[in-house]
Amino acid sequence: MQQKSAIVIGAGIVGLATARALSEKGFAVKVFDRNAQASGASVRNFGMVWPIGQPSGTLYHRAMRSRQIWKSVAAEAGIWHEETGSLHLAYNAEEWQVLRELEFVFKKEKRNVTLLDKNKILEKYEHVNAENLLGGLYSADEMLVDPREALATLPEYLQEKYSVQFNWNKCVSYVADQTVYVGNEEEHEADIIFVCSGADFETLYPEEFSKLPLTKCKLQMQRTIPMPEKFRIKTAICGGLSLLHYNSFKAAPSLPLLQKKMATEMKEYLDLGIHVMAAQNGKGEITIGDSHEYGLQVDPFDRAYINKMILDYLKTFLKINGNAIAETWHGVYPKLTNGDTEIFFSPDPGVYILNGVGGAGMTLSFGLAEEVVEQLTVHA
Repeated sequence: MQQKSAIVIGAGIVGLATARALSEKGFAVKVFDRNAQASGASVRNFGMVWPIGQPSGTLYHRAMRSRQIWKSVAAEAGIWHEETGSLHLAYNAEEWQVLRELEFVFKKEKRNVTLLDKNKILEKYEHVNAENLLGGLYSADEMLVDPREALATLPEYLQEKYSVQFNWNKCVSYVADQTVYVGNEEEHEADIIFVCSGADFETLYPEEFSKLPLTKCKLQMQRTIPMPEKFRIKTAICGGLSLLHYNSFKAAPSLPLLQKKMATEMKEYLDLGIHVMAAQNGKGEITIGDSHEYGLQVDPFDRAYINKMILDYLKTFLKINGNAIAETWHGVYPKLTNGDTEIFFSPDPGVYILNGVGGAGMTLSFGLAEEVVEQLTVHA
């Protein structure tokens, strides 16, 4: 019996996760990417695998499955990873009330969370800013990878383990009749084709994408120089603004009160979609972000004042030297505007588009790809 073949277009995290899932089902997989390596949103993020941000049910379980796969793949591939958990800090009464409510809700959902008072936090996390600190909520579910290292290493791992064939610097011109065309010279047929092109969704099937409630999100981020060996923040850490960002936190009944307070006191932050988090990689570098600006036309220029706002807010909960910033950049990812959590449809027989996971690619892609491929192979 001849082995089934598959082509994946795009070598970002969604594409790589799809290549893995197809390989697990016995497909011979080829991956095409127009660049020499992944260079989009998949390498421009925190590297946070972030189940706490996902609401209970399908998305939380998908995130936890992705975490499980990440842990296994990272160990096999020699990718740095650390099960740091996450720490969410409260510096006013409204934030503290939200965290106490979330502890109650999350524990009912069997999530591994713990409410910590000020003294316990300062005892364990010496770089947290003590001024006005009331307490925090610790979640054990979160894990960190370095996205640049991970996305550079995963193709080699997939090639060695599953014989996935990578075709770099190959820009796909169009897809027709289950055939991928690269320029006017190359044609590659497959039983199944996945288009995982991320923010470049206009490139292939533009008419299909024009019908979708889809926009783009630009986020500005920063990274420090490697910190001294003893300077470890030990966890992924964030302040109260992040409580307004993730859908899972809407489970707190008093969240609207915090939203109202922030809208009055921090309107400019909310207008720019700023919430502030920090994650430290194995080299000691701390990634800091981010802002969220939406629109189909992405401004190519970053604004220094946004980076300063992010850094100023970070200093309210983390003692860090602002002069340590070594790099700044922005990422762009596609986002659905109707509340849906992913795009998955077939524009032509044997061709599937998988996209639109928003800013949760590192958290959801492995689990989502596994679900989608399982669904297709069961019904094949």
